[in-house]
Amino acid sequence: MSQERDDEWRRWVVYQVYPRSFADSDGDGIGDLRGVLARLDYLERLGVDVIWMSPVYRSPMDDNGYDISDYTDIDPLFGTLADAGELVAELHARGMRLVMDLVVNHTSDEHPWFIESRSSRDNPKRDWYWWRDARPGTDPGTPGAEPTNWESHFSGPAWAFDEATGQYYMHIFSPKQPDLNWENPEVRQAVFAMMRWWLDRGVDGFRMDVINMISKDTSLPDTEPRPGSLYGPGEAHFICGPRNHEFLKEMFREVFAGRDAHVLTVGEMPGVTVHEAVLFTDPERHELDMVFQFEHVRLDQGAHKYDLRPLKLPALKASMAAWQTGLAGRGWNSLYFGNHDQPRSLSRFGDDGEHRVASAKTLATVLHLHQGTPYVYQGDELGMANAPFAAIGDYRDIQALNFYAEAAARAGADLPALLLAMARMSRDQGRTPVQWDASQSAGFTTGTPWIAVNPDYDQVNAAAEVGDPASVFEHYRQLIALRHADSVVTDGDFALLLGDHPAIWAFLRRGPGAELLVAANFSSGAVKASLPLDSGWAAAPVVLANLPDAPLRSLPDLELRPWESLVWRKGQIG
Repeated sequence: MSQERDDEWRRWVVYQVYPRSFADSDGDGIGDLRGVLARLDYLERLGVDVIWMSPVYRSPMDDNGYDISDYTDIDPLFGTLADAGELVAELHARGMRLVMDLVVNHTSDEHPWFIESRSSRDNPKRDWYWWRDARPGTDPGTPGAEPTNWESHFSGPAWAFDEATGQYYMHIFSPKQPDLNWENPEVRQAVFAMMRWWLDRGVDGFRMDVINMISKDTSLPDTEPRPGSLYGPGEAHFICGPRNHEFLKEMFREVFAGRDAHVLTVGEMPGVTVHEAVLFTDPERHELDMVFQFEHVRLDQGAHKYDLRPLKLPALKASMAAWQTGLAGRGWNSLYFGNHDQPRSLSRFGDDGEHRVASAKTLATVLHLHQGTPYVYQGDELGMANAPFAAIGDYRDIQALNFYAEAAARAGADLPALLLAMARMSRDQGRTPVQWDASQSAGFTTGTPWIAVNPDYDQVNAAAEVGDPASVFEHYRQLIALRHADSVVTDGDFALLLGDHPAIWAFLRRGPGAELLVAANFSSGAVKASLPLDSGWAAAPVVLANLPDAPLRSLPDLELRPWESLVWRKGQIG
């Protein structure tokens, strides 16, 4: 790739490919690299700059590839290393870049490193993972004997007992995903060598899975158990741990420093605060470009993800605005409403019924015109929605299946209510196949899809939308083109307007030569309001609208139709 300005990456738009569900080239029902290759013209037309690809490494697929058994090979489900090399070359030929998913908080239990580590207590790689004896005075292997009472994110305890060596190993996620011990410098050097290997093959960056969990409190203290459980959330002891910044600075020195072109780095960081995010993303500190934070996607959840709470628009606006203000001029944020770990953003934050098209466009408008790097999750640019899943047999995700099984084992569990909540919030909702056309299986595969296609594919698909000026796809194209053309989108200050309004999301972006005003109606009814604007806005032209008609009123007065969104500009493009 050619040398870019140091800050040019801030204009880029990232598109996430979840390969298993993107496009299947060989009819086995699972998406693959050649399927991605066949759709590059589509992605180029959309206008995105970067493809972030979820894991395609060798894996037993306990967690759909986030359990890696070989970091330097491609799983045959997805293709070959040659396919990966061709993908890099084809993207670069189009002026696009490839970001790989980096999963180094844990490996698969079938990774050679772990196989060696668990082979004996004195194996040289024993300390590459977290091995500990049972709690003193307990019977090893029985509930409550674990070294700590932390719970796993995938249900049950965060420790698994290994009978062969008589010790427990830590797994914050599945028992088949043992946590690497980053305290061991050999582990860090092995990870850094692997990252350099991929960069030398042309990869342009990494999205780093739960990278703020790699540093644990080495004293391994207990946590407060949940009511009625032996276990509780241990995040206080492994989220943004004591050496997290040190490890990432070392990674920058060892892997990224001195490269000819900018290496794009984003850290997925559950539980990260604004203050911590500034430290992680301040360019002077040489750690990461940006973080994925989770505050805004947890506003509608209680004790767990299926404990649903009403989402109030003022709370969502306030959360997003706090990150805008907190990172302004110091750090950088990623912008997303959905990804492979979330349900479809349209069904969650928008209206997937009567106002599907309008609300899909409005969600995109509001998101892309905040400051930060926008992420388009595959299918969002088509207005894809949650599928009508109704039975546990519809699901494939280990997180959902484990949670349901645990609930089913408890007396008095309301399983029908849980299934309703899962239909709204399961990760599988974001993983249904991309809807390419109205043919069988939505053009995703000629075989049987690994998970059911949303039955609305006959109406919602790429073939129907590409080239249709009224479509969600073409609206995304306009948004991406606006970001590329107008520096105020990237660099302008942010000011939230009408923060307490229950339906209107409005804000200003101010740059040295231009200002943008965004106003959107997040409801299915018409709304009116007056915006606190200077008189210069009365003659400002609309530069983007999600409905074909002209605004009903002149600024500063607003009258917005259901799910209408508008963008005005004062000043010149720059």
